[in-house]
Amino acid sequence: MSQLVHLLIDPLAYPFMIRGLLAAVLVGIVCATVGVYIVLRGMAFFGDALAHAILPGVAVGYLVSGGDQAVLFWFALITAVLTAIGIGAVSKGAALKEDTAIGIVFAGMFALGIALISTVRGYAVDLAHFLFGNVLGVSGQDLWLIFIFGGVVIIAIILFYKEFLVISFDPVLAATLRIPADFLNYLLFVLLAITIVVSLQTVGVALMLAMLVTPPATAYLLTRRLPTMMLASAAIGAFSGVVGLYLSYYVSVASGAAIVLVSTVIFLLVALFAPRRGWVWQRIKSQHPASSVSHR
Repeated sequence: MSQLVHLLIDPLAYPFMIRGLLAAVLVGIVCATVGVYIVLRGMAFFGDALAHAILPGVAVGYLVSGGDQAVLFWFALITAVLTAIGIGAVSKGAALKEDTAIGIVFAGMFALGIALISTVRGYAVDLAHFLFGNVLGVSGQDLWLIFIFGGVVIIAIILFYKEFLVISFDPVLAATLRIPADFLNYLLFVLLAITIVVSLQTVGVALMLAMLVTPPATAYLLTRRLPTMMLASAAIGAFSGVVGLYLSYYVSVASGAAIVLVSTVIFLLVALFAPRRGWVWQRIKSQHPASSVSHR
């Protein structure tokens, strides 16, 4: 027992570990909460594209500041918001399917980012932090930015919960109630953009999609009620962040990868053993159909 206590407490002697844990928990909660809508609305490709499309903003911020984290944050945020709005505008104005608009904007922005990066020598080393995350490098200023903007995202989701619910599941009812669906869709895009930027240093661009999709998908297997799904998803995201960071500390692996792997293992366990929806439950039910009918 004392050994377990030491394993939990010893890393907390380092300030960077405490900041990293706080950042991992905040990011896990925000990503998992927004991710519920991403999963339910089938927007995973949008989230992945948006995460990669902020690369030009990161590159320009690096060129301007020489790698200052605060400057990179603001450039990435502006790029993400403009890209999110741009995807919505291209999809609506050009009468294209949304996935086509996403592909066009994503490819163009990603190519621009690569072109800008290729002009700077020695940038590849710093770029690795943005691709794979560096949660142990989170500063006090970074933590405040995550807290403030993550809080804005959560508050917006709470304030517009009913409206997001209606436009996501019943567009006809939304039109009948004269709910401004276009505005709310753009707002959701912007909230996703903010979420991606605040999570950038924790899990990185390459692993961003996993934190947006895996905890909500896990929660989806456990419940069909949206409030419960959001709470379960946030809990799984926060738990994955904490356990992943401890694994990163003790096993010496990339922190972002460790967080995502923990989240993936939880998903696999739930996919196997979840009541009524897990693979094992389904197998038992298929082998004993009579007993399952008799208990209804």
